[in-house]
Amino acid sequence: MSVTDRGARVLVVEDEEPLAKLVVSYLRRDRFEVEALGDGAEAVGLARRWNPDVVVLDLGLPGMDGVEVCRQVRTFSDCYIIMLTARAEEVDKLVGLSVGADDYLTKPFSPRELVARVRVVLRRPRRTGTADEVDGPLTFGELEIDIAGREVHLAGVPVELTRTQFDVLAALAVRPRMVFSREQLIEAVWGPGWVGDEHLVDVHIGHVRRKLGDDPADPAFIRTVRGIGYRMGPGR
Repeated sequence: MSVTDRGARVLVVEDEEPLAKLVVSYLRRDRFEVEALGDGAEAVGLARRWNPDVVVLDLGLPGMDGVEVCRQVRTFSDCYIIMLTARAEEVDKLVGLSVGADDYLTKPFSPRELVARVRVVLRRPRRTGTADEVDGPLTFGELEIDIAGREVHLAGVPVELTRTQFDVLAALAVRPRMVFSREQLIEAVWGPGWVGDEHLVDVHIGHVRRKLGDDPADPAFIRTVRGIGYRMGPGR
């Protein structure tokens, strides 16, 4: 385990007690600092006080469900959120991601796979090495991306992106002439060890476009190259 992983805080929000205990035991075995709750409202309060690095969040919580927990946590934290869902329908995955989740796992899953996903997201901010490759902010029309400072401004106004959304945008921006396939973006952002649905990329691209006010039918910043993937546009 890397120094980045060691001692990282993971909040597990899962109302199925046997599953929660199993997940906690695996995470603690790998030397993560772990807290677990089965109530969504309590989890939001603990996340605010404890400031976790990663939240493992069940979508189907009773009372305040995982979508609402995710939405509230995103108002004060940019921690990584891995959503758990017992329903395999794509809509569940997309709903979770639409409020700021970074990744998802469908039940049943291997606790080892979950631990691996937690490790991957914790290492991601340093995976691309973009800060070392770029001298100063990158500009695309009115869009300015500060890779080292992890800040985005549009016409001088800050744009609030989640960590994953920023990483996707940064990967495209650092190599603006390159057309990235979904596989290449996953390797650049999630890492080569990630396993899951590649359409996760499309969801995050859609969220970045929305926050940039970028019309998918006539995009200024992120262009779709039919049959291949995505690349940066010149901006307005």
